[in-house]
Amino acid sequence: MWLLIAFVGVPVIEIALFMQVGGAIGLFPTLLIVIATAILGTYLVRSQGLATLRDLQGQFSTLNDPTETLAHGAMILFAGALLLTPGFFTDAVGFALLTPPIRLAVFHWARTRIKVQSFHMGGQTHTTHPFGQDDIIDAEYQDISPDNRENSTDPRISRH
Repeated sequence: MWLLIAFVGVPVIEIALFMQVGGAIGLFPTLLIVIATAILGTYLVRSQGLATLRDLQGQFSTLNDPTETLAHGAMILFAGALLLTPGFFTDAVGFALLTPPIRLAVFHWARTRIKVQSFHMGGQTHTTHPFGQDDIIDAEYQDISPDNRENSTDPRISRH
């Protein structure tokens, strides 16, 4: 349902904005703004994409969790697609996604809604445990129930 709203709503918003801006400043300045935002957006996407790719390579080489960097890379790619699409609304959303604080907020929002059960990296499979059981405590124990107190070899356990 949301996808249908986006496919219908975004073009309607873009047409309305083109009519408003074109009516206020004219056809050629409107077209120049659209072309300029596409050129500026391409430059920003390229520079931020290369920086993110370098960060990702560093995380892979040190076997750190690349989840956040991959998400930032995907958002930069999506921002590039929006900036190459003619329109003021898509440009505004695209430029917003090129802002690191906005991307971080989107990442944290998405992270609260997505649960990763396991991932494979560096020859190891990492799993998370449901119900907050991520902390596993390895310990030794001895049963000291009344039946087993008499058989205990621990001097700290009273046999009375």
